Amino acid sequence: MTNKFNTKNYDYLIVGAGPFGMTFAYEAALRGKRSLIVEKRSFVGGNTHTHTENGITVHDFGAHIFHTDNKEVWDYVRKFAEFNGYQNQVVANYKGKLFNLPFNMNTFYQMWGTKTPAEAKAKIEEQKTAALQELGDRQPRNLEEQAISLIGTDIYEALIKGYTEKQWGRKATELPAFIIKRLPVRFIYDNNYFNHRYQGIPVGGYTQIFENMVDRSNGLIDVLTDTDFFDNKEEFLNEFPRVVYTGMIDQFFDYKFGELEYRSVRFESETLDTDNYQGNAVINYTDAETPFTRQMEWRHFDGLADEGKTIITREYPQDWDRTKEAYYPVNDDKNTDLYKQYVKAAREDAPEVLFGGRLGKYRYFDMDQVFNDAFNTVRQEFGVADDFNFAHDDVK
Repeated sequence: MTNKFNTKNYDYLIVGAGPFGMTFAYEAALRGKRSLIVEKRSFVGGNTHTHTENGITVHDFGAHIFHTDNKEVWDYVRKFAEFNGYQNQVVANYKGKLFNLPFNMNTFYQMWGTKTPAEAKAKIEEQKTAALQELGDRQPRNLEEQAISLIGTDIYEALIKGYTEKQWGRKATELPAFIIKRLPVRFIYDNNYFNHRYQGIPVGGYTQIFENMVDRSNGLIDVLTDTDFFDNKEEFLNEFPRVVYTGMIDQFFDYKFGELEYRSVRFESETLDTDNYQGNAVINYTDAETPFTRQMEWRHFDGLADEGKTIITREYPQDWDRTKEAYYPVNDDKNTDLYKQYVKAAREDAPEVLFGGRLGKYRYFDMDQVFNDAFNTVRQEFGVADDFNFAHDDVK
């Protein structure tokens, strides 16, 4: 391993320049600790990376809308960027018919013509009773049973089944029930996708947050991009007394217990000569026949774009293999049991390594949860109980 940095000068090696790793490095810098971040990609920010093109802020790895009830996290991220007031109001396209998401009174009216909460509840209850008689008193065991128990058969068939099976690459009856619990059901006319109090997108994109962390570290954070940790894994581990690792935990241990399952995503983007292509930031394609799950039109996320151009991106879920980026952990019973073996190995064989983030902990995290997880790791590492809202000024 050769680079312009003297590894003896660092307190931490941080593997991955995504939100978890960058936040840990910044907080370590506030405490006088020096970090070297190695990142295999050519930029910081991980999957939240953004760039600007034709005056349009493009999210390079799918739409990322910041939403949280955690005021500590909300105040923290706004130290590094100004956030707009964007609220995600998704439209679903099912075989040419349009529905509002999440499921609310607008959706029920579009599906059944119901106009009151009582009418909508009665329709759902009628469908649930007919479809789930065999459940009895037991809890739903898979996503299909869970979805129908929440919303009935019509909406499940049109707006959940095809989309979810495309996203996860398996039948809804083979997916765990908890996945669908993330989707709100409301008996009011409200198209706001998230229930959270604080919502928005950074004006100018997410990348600035992490660039600002480096800029404000007073030289205590160095970043090596285009650098794969695994090209020099043993040397890195020998050189650094403490490591923060945010990649796939099974890869860290050379898959010795077997591969954990992930889902990957392929993106296709297109620039069009119009200032309004689909009229909404996000449209989900919920039928099984359309190969992509959703289409984003980036200019609608902040409304700041130049006139005359728009950029759209389509998301195509795909099976993961070692040549692809891992996006979503598949947290079923089989993979959970396998992950526990890796956790045991981390505890016994790599006590000098802190594992964090979605891949390091093999857990689906929203962005606010990643920041909160980083806060908790900082507290554990440094033995402090800081309030992260405004506990620290920038490094002096």
